[in-house]
Amino acid sequence: MVVVGVGLSYGGGIDGGWFMAGKDVTKLSSKYQISIPKSVREKHKWKAGQEFAFVPSGNGVVLVPVPTLDDLVGIMRGASTEDIRDHEDVEA
Repeated sequence: MVVVGVGLSYGGGIDGGWFMAGKDVTKLSSKYQISIPKSVREKHKWKAGQEFAFVPSGNGVVLVPVPTLDDLVGIMRGASTEDIRDHEDVEA
């Protein structure tokens, strides 16, 4: 691992190439854009136009796909409705 300048940068990839294949590494372009490697896109079935959130994590970020409403339909099916709390249950 190599530390460069004020921020962190990793020479040879995040893990020095031990765990990540070289094809799964990308560079930040001069327009501050990052291309997601094809193997990663295909594995997760990500398509052009899909939205992502950047979640800060330590010295880096986690890239998380933002779900659509269609993705959320039915995710709570079968959940118990017993003992549900709302704002009236909270003690001041």
